[in-house]
Amino acid sequence: MQTDRLIIYTDGSSLGNPGPGGYGAVIVSPKLDEVVELGGGKPQTTNNEMEMTAVVAALSYSAMNTMPITLYTDSKFVINGITKWVHNWRTNGWLTASKQPVTHRLLWEQMISLVEARGTAGAVTWQYVPGHQGVPGNERVDDIAQAFAAGTPPDLYRGHLPGYTLPILEEPTVFKKDSPSAGYPKYLSLVDGVLKEHATWSECEERVKGKPARYKKVKNKSEEKQTLTSWGIMES
Repeated sequence: MQTDRLIIYTDGSSLGNPGPGGYGAVIVSPKLDEVVELGGGKPQTTNNEMEMTAVVAALSYSAMNTMPITLYTDSKFVINGITKWVHNWRTNGWLTASKQPVTHRLLWEQMISLVEARGTAGAVTWQYVPGHQGVPGNERVDDIAQAFAAGTPPDLYRGHLPGYTLPILEEPTVFKKDSPSAGYPKYLSLVDGVLKEHATWSECEERVKGKPARYKKVKNKSEEKQTLTSWGIMES
């Protein structure tokens, strides 16, 4: 894993949906030689609410650290929500496509605010990690979340990285088989003939909004090549 950024794992859990729930987060700062675990619970909640709460808690704690972030979560709901759906929700007055109020609007707004406040220098890269696949960071935040949901809060670590017993900075083997697509999806923008790459839509949107521009989300190397070719930047 890259060490010039914050590494964050988050997870949420509920015993019943709704039911008592909990969340967990592990924040790793290699440059500061620090690991911080966070967690909490709620008597009546849902799994999605706890997944979101974990992200908000981790980003809130990290708000004063300006390094970029890679955030690992097994919640596609969170990733799709923050990278895709929220843009239409805000445009539509926080109504879904079926004209219903967006659930957990406050949490979404908090998440957006925390992400946008980081700017491009501290941008968040959202990384999906399959749950229960032996990834140490994911397993730990799952344990924390479930413990709080069960009403048995665990001891949370806060201290130096060498004292943390989990191999938290090792590249998860679950990602290694996908290495040809590492770095995707991403966003490309072309403004005044200058091409840039962005890890998030919000970063791309900030650059192209209100300007004559071209932009595109690409999911792999082939799509990137096709896009650049169509823009006249790369020969076919």
